[in-house]
Amino acid sequence: MLSNRTVSVLKWGRCEAFAAVYPKVPDRVLNFSPLASLSSPHRNLSTFQAAQSEDLQPKMSENGALPLRGKVLTVDTMNPNVKKVDYAVRGPIVQRAVQIEKELKEGVKKPFEEVIKANIGDAHAMGQRPITFFRQVMALCTYPQLLDDNKFPEDAKNRARRILQSCGGNSIGAYTSSQGIDCVRHDVANYIQRRDGGIPSDPDNIYLTTGASDGIVTILKLLTAGEGRTRTGVMISIPQYPLYSASLAELGAVQINYYLNEEKCWSLDISELQRSLQAAREHCNPRVLCIINPGNPTGQVQSRQCIEDVIRFAAKENLFLMADEVYQDNVYAEGCEFHSFKKVLFEMGPEYSSKLELASFHSTSKCYMGECGFRGGYLEVINMDPEVKAQLTKLVSVRLCPPVPGQALMDLVVNSPQPGEPSYQTFIKERTAVLSALAEKAKLTEEILNTVPGISCNPVQGAMYSFPRITLPERAINEAKAKGQAPDMFYCMKLLEETGICLVPGSGFGQREGTYHFRMTILPPTDKLKIMLNKLKEFHQKFTQQYS
Repeated sequence: MLSNRTVSVLKWGRCEAFAAVYPKVPDRVLNFSPLASLSSPHRNLSTFQAAQSEDLQPKMSENGALPLRGKVLTVDTMNPNVKKVDYAVRGPIVQRAVQIEKELKEGVKKPFEEVIKANIGDAHAMGQRPITFFRQVMALCTYPQLLDDNKFPEDAKNRARRILQSCGGNSIGAYTSSQGIDCVRHDVANYIQRRDGGIPSDPDNIYLTTGASDGIVTILKLLTAGEGRTRTGVMISIPQYPLYSASLAELGAVQINYYLNEEKCWSLDISELQRSLQAAREHCNPRVLCIINPGNPTGQVQSRQCIEDVIRFAAKENLFLMADEVYQDNVYAEGCEFHSFKKVLFEMGPEYSSKLELASFHSTSKCYMGECGFRGGYLEVINMDPEVKAQLTKLVSVRLCPPVPGQALMDLVVNSPQPGEPSYQTFIKERTAVLSALAEKAKLTEEILNTVPGISCNPVQGAMYSFPRITLPERAINEAKAKGQAPDMFYCMKLLEETGICLVPGSGFGQREGTYHFRMTILPPTDKLKIMLNKLKEFHQKFTQQYS
């Protein structure tokens, strides 16, 4: 049997536990000593029970439950910067498109049989087939027992063995170094050197990333600082890819808009950069210039002269240059050619190449690959301060490492089959077919849209999108404003409801005041793209007539 003293101490322990749960129990209860009278432990317990009845019961609700407390996290108490984030390519239009797809499956009658999602650059979702070699190697890496299968070519097996040997335990399920697999970073550096005509690339300047987006946000984190008029300002093109505006809102940086020239095929004018910069210096500290080439959403390809002008401007104004080059293989228009910012920078000589700070980005998601879901990418930094670079390495280490399958796929993109290898002919045939089809669809989109009165479309020189300008009747503009919608959002929502075509309004990317656009991908199969464009043509004519 337990002694009276033991029972009293045990009961005191229970009181301590109670105090942890109910911190408002009166001090006279919590401060009593069970050892004050070892012969009468029940007296102290009675005191506790009385206090419990007296002080806790009134705080209980009528049904005996504990009173409800407000939520810790509410819209009013959350990070205010997150509420400013807007990402148009997966915004209200897309959410409604998903609802409509569910309604169609449930048998709800619509004036169309399917939703055509032309809102996002997701090539495989639109029917593009994966490159055989890439998927063979990924299969081998994921299930190494297949290395004994004679159905796989030897060059695919060799790539898989090399990647696996660089992974812990010979498994892509193991963590890698935070900067990425060493042999993959060397392959990326070799790829850049070949692409840029022999200009050296240091593997230590390569960071593998979770798609290009991850690398872009990481660099922006390093650059964002200050408060009030000292806050970092970041120059972004308008129209822009909403990753930039969303990231700047989240980080609390200042978005500085510079407008592309629609009348000159969305070209970039240095005079506009200068105007934008001077205006921004009145209220922030401009430190960064972001360029997307080839352009998203506008599809332009910058000339070498334009790139040289941008580099001179960035050097003169002491700006950090970020070059988003994820569409570097997507160039279609005659006379256009992709020039990397790094190549042009070094060909301009040490006056620029030894000083200008540059980060450039690439991805497995676009070009001819279209492997969005693997989330593979890289960034290369040039002339970054060594101490800052150490901080960059620390920052990426917080996330342990990028997805290893994405790293492996990035390696295949930069180390694809070469002449003489078993997979080369098939690889070149598939790659050429994808890029040729995209070039055909870019031309087709421009031609059909320009036959529609009230729609004008610049040539789609590169990337995967067109960004046509639409003329909207005054009645439609007024009705949209009465509903609290941007006019091009009103237009795109009606288009979705009546035709099943899902596009993104230009207001989600930014546009000059008083102009209206939409962005559509050129990714659907050619036959479906023709149907979609003709439906769009019919809708625009009907919409214009309805609101005239």
